[in-house]
Amino acid sequence: MTTLLAGDIGGTKTLLALYGVEHGELRQRRCARFPSADWADFSALVNHFLAEGPADEPHPVSACFAVAGPVRGGRVQLTNLPWLLEQNALAAACGLGAVELVNDFAVLIYGLPHLADHQQAPLRPRPADPQAPVAILGAGTGLGVAFGIPTPQGLVAMASEASHGEFAPRSAEEWALKQWLQADLGLERLSIERVVSGTGLGEVMRWLLATDPAGPSHPLAASPVADLPAAVAAAAEAGDPLALRARHLWLGAYGNAAGDLALHSLCLGGLWVGGGTAAKQLPQLQSEAFLGPLRAKGRLSAVVEQVPVMALTDPEAGLFSAACRARTLLGWMGH
Repeated sequence: MTTLLAGDIGGTKTLLALYGVEHGELRQRRCARFPSADWADFSALVNHFLAEGPADEPHPVSACFAVAGPVRGGRVQLTNLPWLLEQNALAAACGLGAVELVNDFAVLIYGLPHLADHQQAPLRPRPADPQAPVAILGAGTGLGVAFGIPTPQGLVAMASEASHGEFAPRSAEEWALKQWLQADLGLERLSIERVVSGTGLGEVMRWLLATDPAGPSHPLAASPVADLPAAVAAAAEAGDPLALRARHLWLGAYGNAAGDLALHSLCLGGLWVGGGTAAKQLPQLQSEAFLGPLRAKGRLSAVVEQVPVMALTDPEAGLFSAACRARTLLGWMGH
């Protein structure tokens, strides 16, 4: 049975997993989590993980590692770790036939065509064009964006820094938010990510606490909050008016960014909303607060209306997508 190695490498933790290909489907066999800082060399970590398995465990043929950083020419220097990774060197050190390094958000593109129903949820079902591009954006600590370009060999993932484009206010309220955040943070310009991210939900609430008449007496204004975005989300669920206003404004900005991405990419193959907030905010993403601004694109609204929109809800989507890419490498190796 063919065995594949998948990894999701972050500054804090590294996830490694072995997958088998059974009847054309990927099945995870073994997974482990390691503190990244405990290892001076990534290949040593990989070999340790492989050695931990049972004696009769097949050695993986190929591997894909999702990496928190920009990959150039098969190499990446991790930002928060002293690891310089290089595909061919890793393949040689770990006895692998092929290795590919992919940006940890862009790698999600490779999993999208293979998602099962339990890994995603429809936000706006539409027929997908299998020959058209796909796209994904996801609000977590920041805002990830990636495109998938169809080729005869399957999708090719394109990493993007689209989240660092200019935040464009659509209303007097958003204009006031932008002006306040620029002044408060000492910024010459405000990027989309400053508002459309998990962190951004907290920034919207900070603005309301500072400028709304109800702000000074609000419970969240009384003392510093360790995780303000989570506190805002919880307060909104409990029906707090100011938190509900913050969430509504945030969802509108998020939906607008998603609609702009649909225009940039013409992703008639599908637009996915991922990131750490997708599963937590699923009912809100299915609401008009998000979907209304997504499709409100003037003369091009009819184009955006054709785009299928889904939420990527699987917390292990990065590992799964890396395994999907490792399986693609098998075809290039002639397996």
